[in-house]
Amino acid sequence: MRSLPLPLALIARLTPVAVLACAGWVLNSGPESAAPAAQDKTAQRTGTQSASAPSTTAVPKTYTEAPAPCDSLAEKTITSLVPGAKAAGKEIASTDSSVRRTCSWNALKGYDYRWLDVSFEISDSDDEAREQYEERVEEKNGGGEVPGLGDAAYSVVNLTTEDDQKTREGVVVVRASNALVVVTYNGSDFESKEAPSSDEMNKGAIKAAKEAVAALEGGR
Repeated sequence: MRSLPLPLALIARLTPVAVLACAGWVLNSGPESAAPAAQDKTAQRTGTQSASAPSTTAVPKTYTEAPAPCDSLAEKTITSLVPGAKAAGKEIASTDSSVRRTCSWNALKGYDYRWLDVSFEISDSDDEAREQYEERVEEKNGGGEVPGLGDAAYSVVNLTTEDDQKTREGVVVVRASNALVVVTYNGSDFESKEAPSSDEMNKGAIKAAKEAVAALEGGR
């Protein structure tokens, strides 16, 4: 039998190898083989994005709205702090009553005048309320902390004089979680042109603040 020419013999030997190589290339580079690699890359990319993406879970707020301020104090407290005032009080108009509400009581009995305000302010977070509390405290220097009231509490008393008439005002600021409770209590004596004592104004404001915080916590 005559042997094939060398070039043809090489071709005959190499042809099966080429066919197998092509088949292997198709198996390795086809859609089925590409899928795992693509999945690995997708998984790596998704894992990276998940790790770097910020959390969208919102921290729940302890207080979501301000309570009714005119119902925050007992009637006997109002009549003792503001003699002659109506217990119902008067709520001050607010641009957003869900986050800020204020009630006011005032009366003139004889020559003694008293004014009492109780305000509730709701923040989006404890941190925001804390910042607002610190700002209020910084604005009203000269006072001191009130222990055992809310998460933090501060009271201060100031005396002002206008046209020889003195007025003394006590202010208490309380932070309870994401809420602020602010009590303002002032008084004047129009006969003597003097003002009530610092002790009276301070104790009265703190008493009202304690009841207001209890009303806030009771309505959460």
